[in-house]
Amino acid sequence: MFQPVVLRTNTLQSRRVSGVGILVCCVSILLGAWASERVHSQVPVVAAAIVGLYFLLSIKVVDQWEKVAVLRFGRFRGLKGPGVFLIIPIVDTLSRYVDQRVRVTTVSAESTLTRDTVPVNVDAIVFWLVWNAEKAILEVEDYMEAITLDSQTALRESIGRHQLAQMITERETLGRELQRILDEKTTPWGITVQSVEIRDVRIPQALENAMSQQAQADRERQARVILGDAEVQVSDQFAKAAQVYADNPVALHLRGMNMLFEAMREKGSMVVVPSSALDTMGLGGTLAATTLAKQGSS
Repeated sequence: MFQPVVLRTNTLQSRRVSGVGILVCCVSILLGAWASERVHSQVPVVAAAIVGLYFLLSIKVVDQWEKVAVLRFGRFRGLKGPGVFLIIPIVDTLSRYVDQRVRVTTVSAESTLTRDTVPVNVDAIVFWLVWNAEKAILEVEDYMEAITLDSQTALRESIGRHQLAQMITERETLGRELQRILDEKTTPWGITVQSVEIRDVRIPQALENAMSQQAQADRERQARVILGDAEVQVSDQFAKAAQVYADNPVALHLRGMNMLFEAMREKGSMVVVPSSALDTMGLGGTLAATTLAKQGSS
């Protein structure tokens, strides 16, 4: 967690001397050496070396996306950048270089209990930027470490206020809540939190298996309920149909004839029907006449 701090310190130390300052120092020393050779004296080269050293320490360069504070005898004098500027060596000192681009910080909360006492591991990404470099330099010692620790604390508190189902299904709502909480804390530091995205919510494997079995059981129960409702609807329709056929025997005969016709439509099919059923529907004579007609034609 402290590795970014080390990187920033090394970057600050490497930028105490700018490339422009090194160039001016070298040119100044070369001119002094040339002048000393012409006048056969060491005074020009010594003077040029002093001037070159002054510009080496006084010329600073700030990138387009950065700001830096100038402190004169420890008092804030103003912000500088982007571009080239001069300071008075020893008298003026520079703060850390503040990057004002959108930054990304990854935070995680491990084995944190939800409102329904379920241990979860949550990973989130915080998008933020420094909108006021002066406040970020003067109001907080290390704003990057502060926002990282603050994000972890806010994430743990938010997990404790929500149930597991809410965290899984309402990630956007949880992210907006975290963004609001963090933005309220970081605004006095000159930092604004643009958004927080919940990247992953992990639960123990045993609990995941239990939830999977529960979901499967719920689906089976719903399927059985739907099947039972279908059976009830079908039975109601059959009861209505039976009532219609009971009041109208002709309709029942027509239905029987239609069923036989549908069964005999397929080529080469054979349907065995009790003679009593044919007599009931009055189809015996009809079928016999049809058979004799076919034999006569053949």
